[in-house]
Amino acid sequence: RVALVENIPEGINYSDSAPSHLSLFQGWMNLLNMAEKSVDIVSSQWDLNHSHPSACQGQRLFEKLLELASRNIEIKLVSDKLPMESKVLNDLKTKGAEVLYMNMSAYNEGRLQSSFWIVDKQHVYIGSASLDWRSLGQMKELGIIVYNCSCLVLDLQRIFALYSSLKYKNKIPPSWSKRLYGVYDTQNKLTLQLNETKSEAFVSNSPKLFCPKDRVLDIEAIYNVIDDAKQFVYIAVMDYLPIVIDTNAKRYWPYLDGKIREALVLRSIKVRLLISFSRDTDPLTFNFVSSLKAICTEVPSCSLKV
Repeated sequence: RVALVENIPEGINYSDSAPSHLSLFQGWMNLLNMAEKSVDIVSSQWDLNHSHPSACQGQRLFEKLLELASRNIEIKLVSDKLPMESKVLNDLKTKGAEVLYMNMSAYNEGRLQSSFWIVDKQHVYIGSASLDWRSLGQMKELGIIVYNCSCLVLDLQRIFALYSSLKYKNKIPPSWSKRLYGVYDTQNKLTLQLNETKSEAFVSNSPKLFCPKDRVLDIEAIYNVIDDAKQFVYIAVMDYLPIVIDTNAKRYWPYLDGKIREALVLRSIKVRLLISFSRDTDPLTFNFVSSLKAICTEVPSCSLKV
């Protein structure tokens, strides 16, 4: 069984005819209420306590995690923050949770952006939301919960184990254990029924440093999805800005932008883009979107909606 979970920011209302999904908060609480043995969480943020009125759900989630820890449910938390840098992590550690710190700066200049849960080695959540009160009140978030799917859990558990193996370490091992190899990939996908619909799945990771044998790199997984499309590709992103900003210069990052252009022009794939807009949105976003639209004005079979 699979369920989409979504958080809609306060103040945004959909029409009555719009499809509705289980709230992110309720989906997470359902998973925690089901927990009998273990809860494994990877998150980029750990801030569930705040005085803002919309932070109440974050506080309730935090209290539930504390309750599980006090009941001797095994809780493991992967973070690129040290426990003393987060009240949530520190308090949960005090209650018995294991905090696994990944020093990402030792490997590259990036950050831990993964967000997934594994409950009782049976149920998983994968999505955009982190353990931040804003994800439960202020931000547009989308994720998926898959129940009773031990095959998918097996693959995701290996990524969690890889992260765990790097706790408090400053370098990648010369070779990865076979127990961390990917179970499924683009050539050997997991076939499963999702709500009575035949589906295929595999789990990807990045950066390349974190991809042992048979583990698909994130960018390659996205390529695979776009290349497999027969009719349409719908994409929701926080930013559409294919630029890498170095210390002294900006440079074009063509990989996904180019793949979308290829789908539009060469394969006549219908593309829809849902791009977040805020006061922090880089003005260049509009230039890149305009460039995509300009292509479609000259190609009769090109179909783009932003």
